[in-house]
Amino acid sequence: MSTSAQLHTELKKVLWGQPWYGNSVYVTLAGVTFENAYKRPPGGAHTIAEIVLHMISWTEEVIDRMNEKPAGMPLGGNWPEPEQADELKWNLYIDDLKLVNDNLLKAIDSFPEEKWHQPIIDERNEEPVVSYAELVNGLIQHHIYHQGQIGLLVRLLA
Repeated sequence: MSTSAQLHTELKKVLWGQPWYGNSVYVTLAGVTFENAYKRPPGGAHTIAEIVLHMISWTEEVIDRMNEKPAGMPLGGNWPEPEQADELKWNLYIDDLKLVNDNLLKAIDSFPEEKWHQPIIDERNEEPVVSYAELVNGLIQHHIYHQGQIGLLVRLLA
């Protein structure tokens, strides 16, 4: 199986498939009410809405890097601030997360196979840090991590 096919399969599984560890990202988010999306959990941790915006930002950054833009912080920021609690806005955040991940799947599918193991452009480091394949795999792990956080927050805020 090609690197593109492997990464595509893994990302789909994490987003809406049946990963071995439990619920996928979209199944977990389907159980989040907009009121709970904006509730700040005890201890000042990030809200679910903040986590979703963070996931969107980093997915956009990975797509930019795959398009050979130099590595950096996401244009939207590391932890973008959600707008005031609003059900329509919450639904738009979910739609944006799905759209950006659909765009990532398309970028994975069209990425040249011979380029997956080349280093990304990262002018912040003298030595190459990660390949394009490691970059996308890291984002998949990032999605899994935040899906777990959201799952815990859903239980905590219920």
